[in-house]
Amino acid sequence: MTSDDLVQLLRDADAVRYGEFELSHGGTSNYYVDKYRFETDPDCLRAIAAAFAERLDADDKLAGVALGGVPLAAATAVQADVPYVIARKAAKEYGTANRIEGPLADGEEVVVVEDVATTGQSAVDAVEALREAGAVVDRALLVVDREEGGRELLAEHGVEMEALVTASDLLDAE
Repeated sequence: MTSDDLVQLLRDADAVRYGEFELSHGGTSNYYVDKYRFETDPDCLRAIAAAFAERLDADDKLAGVALGGVPLAAATAVQADVPYVIARKAAKEYGTANRIEGPLADGEEVVVVEDVATTGQSAVDAVEALREAGAVVDRALLVVDREEGGRELLAEHGVEMEALVTASDLLDAE
């Protein structure tokens, strides 16, 4: 599947919306990439999982960033037959109180899976949690790079971002 094919799938799923939107980092935008539209659409989820799986090695382990990265990591893990863990923004205050859910060995290499990057801070938070738990993290797979500094912030933390599509791709398809 090409980048253009994925852009069309995202557009068909009505994942790009126009208007006035507040973003998680506090800024505003005249467009919004609705991750729940593409993460709950079987065709989109299947295509994303296949595209991510093509970028993995057989010994990779995934880490889905809660909440949006979890269905992507799960679908990709099944497609690529690799394990995954879940990286939370903060430890839960009940149960195991873990930030990382699932087995993770010290020194294990992990690829972060995330939906959309604007500033990249959510992915960086996950990288830091994974590293604190002993993982080695130097790659992040994303569906959409909004091209607003996420790639650069991840690079500052020693992580290469691989995005399937960019905001320019999505908006140019209009």
